[in-house]
Amino acid sequence: MQHNIDALKQEYQELEQKLAQRDVISHPEQLKKYSQRYREIHNLIQQHEKLQSIDSRIRDNQTILQGDDEELKQIAKEEIEDLTQQYNAIEQSLAASNEPYSAINEVIIEIRPGVGGEESSLFAQDLLRMYVRYAERTGCQATIIEQNQSDLRGIKDAVLEIKGKNIYSLLKHESGVHRVQRIPETEKSGRIHTSTASVAVLPKAKKIDIDIKQEDIKMEAFRSSGPGGQNVNKVSTAIRITHIPSGMSVASQQGRSQAANRETALMHLRSRLLSQKIEEEEQKRKAQRQEQIGRAERSEKIRTYNFPQNRVTDHRISKSWHNIVDILDGDLDTIISTLHNVLP
Repeated sequence: MQHNIDALKQEYQELEQKLAQRDVISHPEQLKKYSQRYREIHNLIQQHEKLQSIDSRIRDNQTILQGDDEELKQIAKEEIEDLTQQYNAIEQSLAASNEPYSAINEVIIEIRPGVGGEESSLFAQDLLRMYVRYAERTGCQATIIEQNQSDLRGIKDAVLEIKGKNIYSLLKHESGVHRVQRIPETEKSGRIHTSTASVAVLPKAKKIDIDIKQEDIKMEAFRSSGPGGQNVNKVSTAIRITHIPSGMSVASQQGRSQAANRETALMHLRSRLLSQKIEEEEQKRKAQRQEQIGRAERSEKIRTYNFPQNRVTDHRISKSWHNIVDILDGDLDTIISTLHNVLP
């Protein structure tokens, strides 16, 4: 769905008038609200104007391609490629800003091993590193909130926080079951094993997004099993919170105090509840539009990482990419961009 540029310009003019009114200036909350929307619309209008300018330059270069000067045609061809990339990037940004919840700039990613024993734990560790490296490559901030190690170098589960512009809109299609096909390091006969790990991408919720009543939660303290010194391991600093109405349960044990773990666990719980709310709204929209392709449920196998064939395949759009080592090193831009343009 495209922005209605005429409606945006009309709203922009109305906001400009409101921001000059005394009764608005004297109310800080109202002033903040109108100013934020004013800046958002200003940016959208600028982006649309850039698209028009780039489109005009592309058409000018396409005219040059019809001529006889081979040197000019080569220059025009190269410029068209560069301009097309710019155009697609702006278009993608505009599409993201037009989605529900597109303005969420912080996500929580839960990663857990599936079938495949220790190999699935190792694969879960690979996925955790992949998303951390993706964040680093794209200038986002990644923080590992929880990480429980397995007996070898894998993980039993992990919770990662990533902060970046429109990050939920970009990463929401990573939710689902990821499958790997490779020869494990411990496999002596050279047989290819298939293992899985699940990924859940949750929009990080703030208190204003999801209000949790005290009577709706049950809180338990327990001793942490992770690193952190005597206080963490000998005192019950870890916290587990159960949301009674939904049955959801989250735990935090990385912090050095009950208070710190309580805040982390509550943030995690709010994010899960907001994700559930978004999924319910998405299901309603899908039913109304009677779409044939929708957001994949987390129980579905969404992607396979095939090492023998050096191939990564996303089953929702039946598309494959190569350079599996680079992809697992965080080079996800092409995959994320493709999914963002195809899936709702």
